[in-house]
Amino acid sequence: MRHKLLKLRTDWELKTNKTTRATVPYKQALNVGIIFTVEDKQKHDCVKDFIKKLEHDGKKVQVIEFLPENKENFEFKFDFFTENDFSIWGKITAQNALRFSDAPFDYLFYVDITPNPLILYLLARGKARCRVGRSWVDARPYFEFMIESFNNNQSLVEGMYKYTSQLR
Repeated sequence: MRHKLLKLRTDWELKTNKTTRATVPYKQALNVGIIFTVEDKQKHDCVKDFIKKLEHDGKKVQVIEFLPENKENFEFKFDFFTENDFSIWGKITAQNALRFSDAPFDYLFYVDITPNPLILYLLARGKARCRVGRSWVDARPYFEFMIESFNNNQSLVEGMYKYTSQLR
């Protein structure tokens, strides 16, 4: 029931969010967000490497992760939220996730191969100008820039960096 209400809330956010969306020239982008679901150490390291590249390019990077049950939070390096941070009505209660969602990022990178409905809600309500993620069926409302056909996190991140850094 909780996920059905979350889906309704997400659809409502997609329809009512009035944030101006547009791709931003990479060199002009200053504030970048990264959001992802915790999976394993390899993905954690992949995200850390991505952060280093972006920071090397002069970007201020904020990160938040969704921590599923029975997953390890490696290094406790990033802010995180869990399913317990959503009410029975599908509303997020975690202040760190709300602040992240309200941040006016120039780019918001969603580093998951498989869509996570809890993160999709944050993408729908978010204030990021350009949301970047993997392309899948029905992904269009969540992203301004989609990356095609990457089957692992490393190649997804490489594609995100390669193509967004070329935007003029």
